[in-house]
Amino acid sequence: QVQLVESGGGLVQAGDSLRLSCVASGRTFGSYAMGWFRQAPGKEREFAARVSWSEGTAYADSVKGRFTISRDDAKNTVYLHMTSLKPEDTAVYYCAAALRVVRGKYEYEYWGQGTQVTVSS
Repeated sequence: QVQLVESGGGLVQAGDSLRLSCVASGRTFGSYAMGWFRQAPGKEREFAARVSWSEGTAYADSVKGRFTISRDDAKNTVYLHMTSLKPEDTAVYYCAAALRVVRGKYEYEYWGQGTQVTVSS
């Protein structure tokens, strides 16, 4: 089984920066991509960023230019570096692993427990 554990969330002010970490353990050799998602209270979970072993990175328009996803294979860790944070970024952030992509759709099958990010105005 693959386990994902996020950390790094917290309470910050608008304009601040924060780095989230996701440590993966277990059988991760077959993972095709790692992604970050977020879910605000009362809203649906939304895609934020993704890094693929073969296709590079991708970002949601709402975070493009402010967030950067990266990974360290030696540490089995992916990061989400967030800058210029806005109150609208407030959400629970989840790390996820996709084992395959089908017709352009990433199928995320493993998820972390989430880490809370709160941005005050």
